Amino acid sequence: MTVLLADPEIRAVPVRECGEPLVPVPHGVEALGERPLVRAGLAARLAAAGLLLPPGRRLLVVEGHRSPGDQTAIWDRYAAAVERDHPFESAGERRRLISRFVAPLEVAPHVAGAAVDVTLVDRLGRPLDLGTPIDATPEESGGACFLDAAVPAEARIERRTLAEALRGAGLVNYPTEWWHWSHGDRYWAWATRSPAARYGPVEAPARLVGSASGR
Repeated sequence: MTVLLADPEIRAVPVRECGEPLVPVPHGVEALGERPLVRAGLAARLAAAGLLLPPGRRLLVVEGHRSPGDQTAIWDRYAAAVERDHPFESAGERRRLISRFVAPLEVAPHVAGAAVDVTLVDRLGRPLDLGTPIDATPEESGGACFLDAAVPAEARIERRTLAEALRGAGLVNYPTEWWHWSHGDRYWAWATRSPAARYGPVEAPARLVGSASGR
């Protein structure tokens, strides 16, 4: 059974904050609009992952750091959908179902600047088909949003290409979302059997919010 972010195993992982700053994702990695902010160590690993891709493929980062308010709003919105679709489940089971798609605030990798939502583009910057859109819920996609789901052969090849590059740079995947990869957070620490997470919740400095350049 997949271990989810709401699992007690993940909450039990300690955090030893290393103090790395948030920085824009590096040039050489594509971004939508303003360049998302991530921890400096994650930015370096994204640059390394980009170099591991085959010719004609580049990373496109869609989202990085989130504020606690944004994370809570996403949780509340999806929680309402889960409650509607699963009215007879217990509160604990609904929490588990929600965490397939949204992390609880207290362990959220995006709030720590430790995660990116990322896909692949071709040499002209056109997004490639990886089987579902980014942010397709388990309900919307019929489970095809899971990294190892059965998807068409071309999408499966692209997912494998993305995964090999990101894993090669030290990131881990959240298996219910093919696009969600992280480094240094509690889920990464659990997955790699590290003694502690390196990154806890962090606020974006005002001078960086809205100041990152475009592609």
